[in-house]
Amino acid sequence: MANKPENFNFSVLVAAIHQVNENLAAQAGRAVNVSLTLRNWMIGAYIDKYELNGSDRADYGDKLLSELAKRLTGINVSNCNRRQLYRYLRFYRLYPQIVGTLSAPLKDMLPAGIQPNEKVGTPSPQLQIPSEKLVYRLSYSHLELIVGIDDPLKRIFYEIECIRGNWSVRELKRQIGSLYYERSGLSENKEKLAELVQFGTEKSEPKLAVRDPYVFEFLGIKSREVMRESDMEDQLLDKLQDFLLELGHGFCFEARQKRILIGDTHGFVDLVFYHRILKCHVLVELKVEFFNHENLGQLNTYVSWYRKNMMTDGDNPPVGILLCTQKDHALVEYALAGMENHLFVSKYQLELPRKEDMQRFLEEKMREMGK
Repeated sequence: MANKPENFNFSVLVAAIHQVNENLAAQAGRAVNVSLTLRNWMIGAYIDKYELNGSDRADYGDKLLSELAKRLTGINVSNCNRRQLYRYLRFYRLYPQIVGTLSAPLKDMLPAGIQPNEKVGTPSPQLQIPSEKLVYRLSYSHLELIVGIDDPLKRIFYEIECIRGNWSVRELKRQIGSLYYERSGLSENKEKLAELVQFGTEKSEPKLAVRDPYVFEFLGIKSREVMRESDMEDQLLDKLQDFLLELGHGFCFEARQKRILIGDTHGFVDLVFYHRILKCHVLVELKVEFFNHENLGQLNTYVSWYRKNMMTDGDNPPVGILLCTQKDHALVEYALAGMENHLFVSKYQLELPRKEDMQRFLEEKMREMGK
């Protein structure tokens, strides 16, 4: 509030504090994202330098990234598996001009004698977006999606459109998947197509940027602290967790907002239990919305992932429970992915909570919260 308003009343006070909070939260989010982007770029710079001049590089050869990932993971450097290290290296090689955004102290930390070629990966200097815009307008998650594109012109297209439309990471991924670049190339009226695309896109909220999975690992924040979809859902999960444990049917709590990585996509399972009688994992997903097949497909994916990656000797296949709710209506679905043995299915249905009990419980708790 540079100028004091004539009528400085309570409403003005609330509005002013809200504005200060929003602005500084956005600045904090941008600062964290910029730090993560520069960190990953610098990691790529060091790997590139080592591949060219490392005195013992011949000892590692093709195993360099695997060995480096193992060593860095051992000393708790976040997001440095082999695949990520390769991406950092590619990020550095495609965007050498980012060196111009580094502060003097960061430049001093770069490998000695590093002189990036600013023409690498750029089809035309006229099309090159200033490095400051790339770093300050796009998060590393945006840039990682763009780095995965082989065609230089296509990369620049998505850089421009993403910055112009202030797209969220999810929106950028959706536009790449819907072949927006290719559709634009085939369209006679490209500007009209761009207007239609930008009109319906999901925008990025700077203050939520710190919820990016890369960011909260970088900061050492546990996923359950930042992945809440809504206050109502969080309250229901609290009550649901207690409800299942109190049933006394063998539920042992394991995790909440369990983070799993499927390919390049992060998933978060709301609740994970191990059932000591059934000897299997039980995954619970809660959706504060009407049932749709995407919800069930997502749960089936989680169940399949657990079946492949988390089962040990003596375990039975995992089972998923999907809870969808809207106002006073609740729907319960079970996901039994890949279970062909009907005896197991029958046993699961006998030991797990009945659908009717789960529906009644959810509706009762929602009514309580409504009051």
